[in-house]
Amino acid sequence: MTQQEFLDFLHVAERLKTVTRHCYTAGGTHEAVAGHCWRLSLMALLLGPELPELDMDHVLRMCIVHDLGEAVTGDIPSFLKTVADERREEGAVAALLSLLPGPQRNMLCALFAEWDAQETPEARFCRALDKLEAVLQHNESDLATWTPVEYELNRTYATENAAEFPYLAALRALLRRQTDEKIAGGVSS
Repeated sequence: MTQQEFLDFLHVAERLKTVTRHCYTAGGTHEAVAGHCWRLSLMALLLGPELPELDMDHVLRMCIVHDLGEAVTGDIPSFLKTVADERREEGAVAALLSLLPGPQRNMLCALFAEWDAQETPEARFCRALDKLEAVLQHNESDLATWTPVEYELNRTYATENAAEFPYLAALRALLRRQTDEKIAGGVSS
């Protein structure tokens, strides 16, 4: 990869530092996509010893790149995303990856294909963790920033995804209790 190809790609990826997600941080600012990807990666790194059967280096690669398309499309909350939005994001990923030479492009294309197919335990774990990070972030944000649909969504989001992994299923149950307590108490951070 030439230095220029490397920089061209990074210039587009840099947008993830300022592209905001629907959710707010505990500090009251919109969460950036890059911040979400960072904490998702940190979660995977820390959970490696809990799931030794998974290739956590591979999971980390997926965590790092899974939202790259949002550098072009922006973030669309899962409860608003349409099939057309998903196609647009796939096109954005393809265009972004076209900036890379063959070896790097092929590596990232393979990661995205695996993420989309959800056939490997690593891809399913990454997807579950991605959703759990969103639940955690909502639990940390001020209740006043939640939309009406998020009250039920935060109680159920990722439950099915986490069920495959006992550690994540237990984590999901804990997050559900924290969500319920937050809602019952009307707790604003």
